[in-house]
Amino acid sequence: MKCLLSLIFFLITVQIQAQTVCTLESREKLEAFLTKLAEDNYSSKSANQLNIEIGQWFLETPYIEKTLELPGSEKLVINLTGLDCTTFVETVVTMTRLTENGTFTFEDFEKELENLRYRSGKNEGYPSRLHYFSDWIYENEQKGILKDITKEIGGSPYPNAPSFMSENPKFYRQLADQGNLAEIKITETAIKERGYFYIPKAEISQLEKNIQSGDLIAITTSMANLDIVHTGFAIKKNGRIHLLHASSKNMEVEISEKPLADYLAANKSQSGIMVARLIGH
Repeated sequence: MKCLLSLIFFLITVQIQAQTVCTLESREKLEAFLTKLAEDNYSSKSANQLNIEIGQWFLETPYIEKTLELPGSEKLVINLTGLDCTTFVETVVTMTRLTENGTFTFEDFEKELENLRYRSGKNEGYPSRLHYFSDWIYENEQKGILKDITKEIGGSPYPNAPSFMSENPKFYRQLADQGNLAEIKITETAIKERGYFYIPKAEISQLEKNIQSGDLIAITTSMANLDIVHTGFAIKKNGRIHLLHASSKNMEVEISEKPLADYLAANKSQSGIMVARLIGH
């Protein structure tokens, strides 16, 4: 009973004071990881190497979708006990950046995750969250966090005009608010007006030599109203690029059994990939 009361008090305190939601279990796991990063010497590792090392700490972590979709005002959700493909990438990238900065407190993690997850780096409500991953890549390139390298490694123009959210507000509780819906439509228009590139899946095996372990992989789709359907990290195994990701099929964080090119070939709705690389300090 005492432990339960402590947990309830902790959650209420965090939500009221910082507009952050994080269970005690997630916080303990995060702080253990941050302590490890602070105590061990990772200064010789590149951002890509850190992505791979830290990412593998999460292997077998359960896949849980929609952990960010809470009722009420937008909260910064920190959940290390259940991850979807995007929150896995965000969690790992945040820890990589903290390691490069040499800052390892829970508050440092909060600040860096908010910077990564939201437009202009600040939680200003539901529409400020970077819901479309192509928008996530673009906005974080503008912040100097990463570089979209798809074009320079051989990518082709990608017609990118996502409209799924505004066309299907019934799937998003927060889009019952007409103000939120209007802002999502503005975001969709902005994405449509940009130029994006992708590597068609038939060309991945030929171009994968240009992809490094630790690069961010965003899987594009043949569905006209969506941009990205999955994301993870490139990881090299036996000379081939595989995917380190939170898998909705196998319901856990894993390294794909098949090389990335073969992984996409088996899925008709997956058309290719975008590739981004963190800008190290």
